[in-house]
Amino acid sequence: MLSRLLRRDGDDAGGLAVEPMRRRHLPDILAIEQVSYPKPWTQGTFTSELDAVRRDQRTYLVARRSGTLVGYGGLMYVVDDAHVTNLAVAPSEQRSGVATRLLAELAWTALDRGCQALTLEVRVTNTGAQALYHRFGFVPAGIRQRYYENTDDAIVMWCNEIDTEAYRDRLRGLSPEAAR
Repeated sequence: MLSRLLRRDGDDAGGLAVEPMRRRHLPDILAIEQVSYPKPWTQGTFTSELDAVRRDQRTYLVARRSGTLVGYGGLMYVVDDAHVTNLAVAPSEQRSGVATRLLAELAWTALDRGCQALTLEVRVTNTGAQALYHRFGFVPAGIRQRYYENTDDAIVMWCNEIDTEAYRDRLRGLSPEAAR
């Protein structure tokens, strides 16, 4: 069902295509993961997450530009909430709209599932990601001390009431290519 909801007719006007993550994408994902995080997820972790996709407990998407995988992101579902598990973009593609498009697609997917809120953790030093999340309506709700690698703190952020027309309008404004 997810693949029918996502645009499958090729790249959008910005040359970006978004599609469901598959095992064949893992080598490219792991390469981005290695340069994005001090303690990257392993192939086994991603394989386990893809198994959870088959059980309808997760959603994972990839973004491609001109056929090259340039980013990925995922959601985990908990009752009426969706938790952003990860969102990463190749360094050469950062600040080019890839993360915005992926997060918009994930938010639309959460809405399609009837979710009422989104949540995530972000490293306190990652101000670029925090700015992106603020644009989507996320607000700080607390701190998880030593969350990352048992050294860096994380800001817990929530975006509530996503099941409103006002939030749908916000998503359409942030990423018209992802709009439903």
